[in-house]
Amino acid sequence: MPEPKTTNYTDTFIEVAEDSPAKKAEIPPQKTEKTVAARQFDMLYDHPYQYTSDDVIFAVHAEKNNIAKKDFTSARREFFSKGQACFRSSPLAKRYGWGVHSDAHGKIAIYPLESAEYKKLAKDKSLQHVKAMRSKRG
Repeated sequence: MPEPKTTNYTDTFIEVAEDSPAKKAEIPPQKTEKTVAARQFDMLYDHPYQYTSDDVIFAVHAEKNNIAKKDFTSARREFFSKGQACFRSSPLAKRYGWGVHSDAHGKIAIYPLESAEYKKLAKDKSLQHVKAMRSKRG
């Protein structure tokens, strides 16, 4: 089996996309059929630095595809045998105004665009800085 790919960053801050319509962070709409953004938000908002990017991306995939808990290990191995989009493509950072900080252990937390914490992380020279992917090409 090929070496698993990862979406995890360490000591990195993913800044809100340049073309995001959000002027301040928004909670993704909580619909009956939860969106990827809502699922990611629900996992991260009250659990900062508890999960890695891989944990969140796989959990959302598993929930969306009704993967049984007993099958998680093999399903996760297969899921990450192919490259997956990282949190730079998360709607939280692209659309809803949330920055994503990865600590030294790859655990992540989200910070609202308008917060003092976001501004502090955005200026932190000890971190790698990347922007969330743009929604539009150009």
